[in-house]
Amino acid sequence: MILDITKSTLPEIKTPALREYASIYVNIYQDFMDQVQQMGLEIDAEDTTASVAQKTDALRKKGAVVRNGDKSIYTNRISPSCEACQTGVGSSTFFISLKCHRDCFYCFNPNQENYEYHRAHTRDVIAELDEIRELHSSLGHIALTGGEPLLFKEEAYRFFEHAHKLYPASRTRLYTSGDHIDRATLESLRESGLKEIRFSIRMHDLAKGHRETYDKIALACEYIPTVMVEMPVMPDTLDEMKDVLLELDRLGIFGVNLLELCFPFNNADVFRGKGYKVKARPFRVLYDYWYAGGLPIAGSETVCLDLIDFALDAGLKLGVHYCSLENKHTGQVYQQNSRNDLPKYMTFSQKDYFLKTAKVFGEDIPVVKQVFDRSGYKDYVVSEKHNSLEFHVNQISSLKKMDIDIGISSNVIESREDGQVLRELKVDVTTPQTFRLSKDI
Repeated sequence: MILDITKSTLPEIKTPALREYASIYVNIYQDFMDQVQQMGLEIDAEDTTASVAQKTDALRKKGAVVRNGDKSIYTNRISPSCEACQTGVGSSTFFISLKCHRDCFYCFNPNQENYEYHRAHTRDVIAELDEIRELHSSLGHIALTGGEPLLFKEEAYRFFEHAHKLYPASRTRLYTSGDHIDRATLESLRESGLKEIRFSIRMHDLAKGHRETYDKIALACEYIPTVMVEMPVMPDTLDEMKDVLLELDRLGIFGVNLLELCFPFNNADVFRGKGYKVKARPFRVLYDYWYAGGLPIAGSETVCLDLIDFALDAGLKLGVHYCSLENKHTGQVYQQNSRNDLPKYMTFSQKDYFLKTAKVFGEDIPVVKQVFDRSGYKDYVVSEKHNSLEFHVNQISSLKKMDIDIGISSNVIESREDGQVLRELKVDVTTPQTFRLSKDI
């Protein structure tokens, strides 16, 4: 067992030197949360980590599939492209433009680099595909998103035709609001080789808007092999979302991706007006993640899990998948850290893809060093600067006779102008008696 070190659990660390060191990251997190509040949105007072874990365990026992370190949960089935997203290997997403005819208050596209430029200009996505192909890269999953890609229908058709030509076995998919869907469009998409289409449903649309979207989803089922819905879930829409699932099940689509609603660092007044608050603990490990979705909103995750529970009880046939914000981050961490030339005291975690080491501090250093020296283990590093001894997590078992706290360090590899740098992001704590290598790492 590893204890997640937060402001509330920090006092549980017995070793003063380790507690002082771990407090560095606790303070960094607190500084970040203070900055979040300055954006104009409240932080939820309740940390739901424990209750979410209980709900997740109950869903697992009920038959739901819990994957990717409990970050992704589904019933019945999941798109292979969602599975590939876990590591990002062989998967790539493109956009022609960020231009969109909608104005969703939760849209995170304004966070994208050069957003205004990409709203006014288009990208040569066919040239981008060719460039990847020239690098001899294999793509099994190719997506086109936006903005709204069907504002550029001819370009979209040519993109999928070219993707099918270069990677005939790949699973191609399109993200769309559905507003520009008709028979002719679907026929062209099918002829271009599109394998999967994902519609967006906005819960704040009027009932008439929902019916039009449902009709277009039904129409798509006649043309595209895999039809899905992907949408953020508002924290106050459980009953309405149950009706959505029932209707989508009636339409016979493949499945729905329930996304954790996020605050996209803008439109704070709208979120505040709806009574939404940022999750008490937005990230387990604080980092600069590529996915620009923002900060998770309190209550959205709970509704998503309740909807999976509803789908199980109702015997729905479609796939219902909860994709948490944390789930969207693992591909980046995997891409940065998946390598074979790690230091001997470090390991690549199969649980969260961070690079892990164990650390002891202060007065525990000489006694641990003595155990290692007696056993012949030499791949440890002593840091006078941090008053620590760092070693491989597989050596924790050799310390079972000792009553000590052990820090578990989470790290990433970053590429910078002067080369690659190992960056520590967080330190948690375990003990030799409670640590389980296969379960915890």
